[in-house]
Amino acid sequence: MNDAQLLRYSRHILLPQIDIEGQERLLAARALIIGAGGLGSPAALYLAAAGIGTVVLADGDTVDLTNLQRQILHRTDSVGKTKVLSGQNTLATVNPECGVIALHERLSGERLASEVAQADVVLDCCDNFATRHDVNRACVEAHKPLVSGAAIRFDGQVSVFDASRTDSPCYHCLFPEGDDANEERCAITGIFAPITGIVGATQAAEALKLLIGCGESLAGRLLLLDGLAMEWRSIRVRRDPECTVCGSRSDA
Repeated sequence: MNDAQLLRYSRHILLPQIDIEGQERLLAARALIIGAGGLGSPAALYLAAAGIGTVVLADGDTVDLTNLQRQILHRTDSVGKTKVLSGQNTLATVNPECGVIALHERLSGERLASEVAQADVVLDCCDNFATRHDVNRACVEAHKPLVSGAAIRFDGQVSVFDASRTDSPCYHCLFPEGDDANEERCAITGIFAPITGIVGATQAAEALKLLIGCGESLAGRLLLLDGLAMEWRSIRVRRDPECTVCGSRSDA
């Protein structure tokens, strides 16, 4: 690290759990963020500010006026622009040293597998079950840690599915595909703006901890937030040995 970086990240370096070695890990890391909306916005902002070397933003949508109530990565003059380019511009003002790759597409198939394979950590910040299951499968196949978040109305949830750990469940263990037919969207049910900030920031914290190698991750736990009561609950989640996604993993 140069002198400017030592100063910029000095408050991280002061923490014995991070120190210079941990900060250098962040500077060399690549994070893939699926979705540049309500959850992806705070997650991307904190990862860039914290010094992640490369942030890959993947989202096929454009900025709409209704997004601005909670998607803090975007500004009023970004309406009509692609979310990934809007996010890239914002992150450049936060930390110009962070390399941001903007992918204006909904990743799937080989493209998704390729991006997951290149990432050190993947953050699922999307808003639909189909993408969540696709991302989960790609992370299991590539043995990459997945930080998953969701928010609706006044409720939020966060978990880590770490395919590098033999005891960690995958997303499918917790939410089997086909059991999620009644998908809810905030465009219909509504969303309390700060909930996305709380969940997205928590996803960023989990991603940073995984990259640094400090603390205990949410692997094997589902963190639930009741925003009206402002109460958190933690639920233990076990890996399903019969899971059709991770059950036949070679390390099982």
